[in-house]
Amino acid sequence: MIAGLILAAGESSRMGADKALLTYRGRTFLGTIFNVLRDAGIERVAVVLGHHAEQIQRAVNLPRAEFILNPNYLRGQASSLQAGLRALATPECAAIVLCLVDHPQVSSETVQRLITAFQHSSAPVVIPTHQNRRGHPVLIARSLFAELDRLGAGTGANTVIRKYHDVTEFVEVSDAGILVDVDDPETYRGMAAGES
Repeated sequence: MIAGLILAAGESSRMGADKALLTYRGRTFLGTIFNVLRDAGIERVAVVLGHHAEQIQRAVNLPRAEFILNPNYLRGQASSLQAGLRALATPECAAIVLCLVDHPQVSSETVQRLITAFQHSSAPVVIPTHQNRRGHPVLIARSLFAELDRLGAGTGANTVIRKYHDVTEFVEVSDAGILVDVDDPETYRGMAAGES
């Protein structure tokens, strides 16, 4: 089984509003990404919340999502990744598709491409690229879970992922959404203008 993991615990300080609840095509960012994962055939999806966790959980309708509270979210993204991995690291979980809540434009076809690539290669990491630029989400095999779980505060997952560059599978996709990181109001306004 391949599970989905959405990290949505941060303070969204640069945005000035909870990114999980911003809207894209009539849905919240969080709801959009959840549906992309489900449309790609992923049945088990966990969402890590921290800042404003109760308000976010009340505001979204994600059937059968597993909500995980990360009380240590101020320690950085690695702490949320670790909370999610601990919840998902069951014997049947072969890998996770790791999604960041500020990347709402990724298509379900891209997620399916990552899953297919992993099923054929069993690579420890599968990363989408668009015009030779790496993006998100990233598929991470179970073999790296323990190493990621040992990351210290303030250390990003890339510290581990970079170690496996030589055996990482890069999947070129036509989906420019893998590169769109909505991290500030200007980017969000530009994305919203592109919808109209």
